[in-house]
Amino acid sequence: MNHEDLDVWKKSINLVTMVYEITKSFPQIENYGLKSQIQRSAVSVPSNIAEGCARFSDKETLNYISIAIGSLAELQTQLIISKNLGYLDNYDNIMNECNDVKRMLIGLSKYLNNK
Repeated sequence: MNHEDLDVWKKSINLVTMVYEITKSFPQIENYGLKSQIQRSAVSVPSNIAEGCARFSDKETLNYISIAIGSLAELQTQLIISKNLGYLDNYDNIMNECNDVKRMLIGLSKYLNNK
């Protein structure tokens, strides 16, 4: 399975781009804190999808899809914290994107489990 052909990988790449755009306006004090952690969590999602697709078995792929789902949950938690601190203006848009990616990852996981 080629990760670049997966809609969920493409959508998660778009999510990373959105995250980098929204974190540009974070205060400088967050450069090595919340901002960095949010960016790393976001990048982890498509990276784990890609790594999973490079594996030789569906079981291994499922493991990396599971890790991607975990990274996405981590990202969502950090976005909630950012909203509570007043750093996010477009919270609903980014969370909707996260939820779309999550649904797609769960769908891919179900597909691989039933294969």
